[in-house]
Amino acid sequence: MQKPKVLKPFNRTEIKVLLLEDVNQTAIDAFQEQGYQVETFTKTFVGQELIDKVRDVQILGIRSKTKVTEEVLNEAKDLLAIGCFCIATEQVDLKAAATRGIAVYNSPFKNSHSVAELVIGEVISLARQLGDRNREMHKGIWNKVSKGCFEIRGKILGIVGYGHVGSQLSVLAEALGMRVYFYDLLQLMPLGSARQLDTLEELLAVSDFVTLHVPEQDDTKGMIGVREISLMKPGSFVINNGRGSTIQLQALVDGLRSGHLAGAALDVYPKQPTSNGPHFTDYPDLLDCPNVILTPHVAGATEEAQENIGLEVSSSLIQFVNDGISLGAVNFPQVGLRAIREDDAHTARVLHVHQNIPGVLRELNKIFTGLNVERQYSNSKGAVAYVMADVANVSAVELQALYDAISATSANIRTRIMH
Repeated sequence: MQKPKVLKPFNRTEIKVLLLEDVNQTAIDAFQEQGYQVETFTKTFVGQELIDKVRDVQILGIRSKTKVTEEVLNEAKDLLAIGCFCIATEQVDLKAAATRGIAVYNSPFKNSHSVAELVIGEVISLARQLGDRNREMHKGIWNKVSKGCFEIRGKILGIVGYGHVGSQLSVLAEALGMRVYFYDLLQLMPLGSARQLDTLEELLAVSDFVTLHVPEQDDTKGMIGVREISLMKPGSFVINNGRGSTIQLQALVDGLRSGHLAGAALDVYPKQPTSNGPHFTDYPDLLDCPNVILTPHVAGATEEAQENIGLEVSSSLIQFVNDGISLGAVNFPQVGLRAIREDDAHTARVLHVHQNIPGVLRELNKIFTGLNVERQYSNSKGAVAYVMADVANVSAVELQALYDAISATSANIRTRIMH
């Protein structure tokens, strides 16, 4: 039988942080300012090596390559939170993390402008066949041509998904003289002179450039296939800086080889390498197509975006670890009370993650009987619920008894008492 945990005052210097994949220095600085112990690596870890690294850390910071599976989480007994310093969270088993009391954070919007700028660069590069001319020049070939090269002024940009990236892109494109149409499942307020169309088919039929900015979900996987490409204007272009599963690549290759499509730009792929190096060989047919720009998932990879992401995600992680506030977590109930002030020296914060089943709050409030509960807030998400309560004027002996009683409840997942 495992010994009951002896309750100790919260000590920031005992918090261990593991940051992988070259997380930005802004995050490192933020954690170190809190007094946390920070270990950083520019690479990712896999399998047993990753398990060994996360065994005794409270915070894990990753980007898109590290795969945090249920197997990894089973061994990460001390892990409180995971920060995905990017948009994507599919590299983490979100359900398994939640059911172990581990909150997961990301940064869904901070790189939006960087992505939008790259799309504009790709639109111009495709219209002028710059990728092909650059490759030819590196081979010593002087091929000065104008056939098939166009200005983008007056051309139609079709945006699939008018969220943070799509809407910013809309403004940039109009500033360059493009006409903008967009398709989105939601009815949205257009920016500038952009116009929303009712169907994807209508958008494909009128656009000179189609750019995809949709999340990965069942109805977006393979949404651009043979049929959709056949509906596009002859000589049009397709750009994907969103999710790699959105385009059926063989259909894209066929459209490029037939000449129906004049070019394409891809920054994401259905299967991506987990590390850098010369092994991007899964799509040989695509590599041989003309006027195709291929980049290694760098749409949001600017100094500005990474600095902003580092600040946002580290702030969320610090708030969760120091104060239990889970606002912004993608897999976790949203709970927030103001941080306990320094003059509240006799107030302790109870953080109770539990199974979302009937009767837990009633049982918890029985345990609180006789104590001065100043504030209490609870919320649930799926199979997991979270309670935060501030208890005033409580002794160390009472705190230990409170911790032991809550931890012993049948629905308990994780209990922390901060004092």
